[in-house]
Amino acid sequence: MQKPHIKILDRYIIRKFLGTFIFTILIAVVIVIVFDLSEKISKFVDKEVPLKEIVFEYYAGFIPWIVNSFSPLFVFISAIFFTSKMAQNSEIVAMLSGGISFRRLMAPYMFSAGVIALLSLVLGLYVIPPANEHRLAFENKYIKTQQIAADNLRNIHYQLSPGEFVYVEQFSRWANTAYRFTLERVEKGRIISKLSAESAAWDSTLGGWKLKNYYIRDFYGESEVVRTGRQIDTVISLTIDDFYRRKNIVESLSERDLNDLISVQKMRGDALVKNALIEKNNRIAMPFSAFVLTIIAVSLSSRKKRGGLGLNIGIGLALSFSYILFMRFSQMFVHTGIMSPALALWIPNIVFAIVAFILYRLAPK
Repeated sequence: MQKPHIKILDRYIIRKFLGTFIFTILIAVVIVIVFDLSEKISKFVDKEVPLKEIVFEYYAGFIPWIVNSFSPLFVFISAIFFTSKMAQNSEIVAMLSGGISFRRLMAPYMFSAGVIALLSLVLGLYVIPPANEHRLAFENKYIKTQQIAADNLRNIHYQLSPGEFVYVEQFSRWANTAYRFTLERVEKGRIISKLSAESAAWDSTLGGWKLKNYYIRDFYGESEVVRTGRQIDTVISLTIDDFYRRKNIVESLSERDLNDLISVQKMRGDALVKNALIEKNNRIAMPFSAFVLTIIAVSLSSRKKRGGLGLNIGIGLALSFSYILFMRFSQMFVHTGIMSPALALWIPNIVFAIVAFILYRLAPK
């Protein structure tokens, strides 16, 4: 006679957990959209942005990103809210008194956390990247156009391929032109060719660069050949997109494209590879947090407390926000070179997993 009751209990907890999770997401999304729209409405009106693009290009990509970014907060609040309510109504006491162990009580919670983790994983790997592609394109077109056009890049060093290096003193996004352009080819540790130009302008029809006032030195052992001219066209594995790539462009790449970008950036010695590595590891580490935070939430809220529901929600908010801040702060370890991206992005999960284990062991007592 015990099995049917346990199955009913499982369905009850799963329905409460996922139902509360969805409800908190909807409330949060509505609030975020209202604030975001109130901030950007003047830009939309000034640039006469079509309503269709606002809804389907911008917010259709913005909403999944918000949901996934704050899923740890939603998971924690959901679990701690309805569990505290059950504890205050003595439902958990009745369950444990009926012979259900605390470990068995955690089973439907872990199942629900698994559903949320799977949802977060699918969003991060398959839904958010293409959605972000539309969102970032919308921002470039209507919101950040002046900022992007005005930004100039300086002192750019790239390795285009093994033995091929390029240096640009300054790149003007306004004119799509690189100034003080240098291209070097190296074999066995020796420079075999060096091309210098006063400027290199991007030619979209050519798919390459028009170099002006160039100077080429070809080295043959102890001798060299020098060539100069007013203009020359060159096609190399460096395009205009490399200069317009924003740091958060990695958010719009599929897993395969992200891995390809990481390989290219590592070869070139591009400092932006850290952003790509952070994005790659974050897509896996974030979903795992659903299990850790659920255990902490249930362990904290399964008892009656004098502060009641309000105290538990306060603790839940503090811990969930601290987790999100920890995740953001750990990215600094990557940028400063203190830790590898894989270790830095998993540190919050490791630390909170230890906390979860301790609370889980103490909860039944």
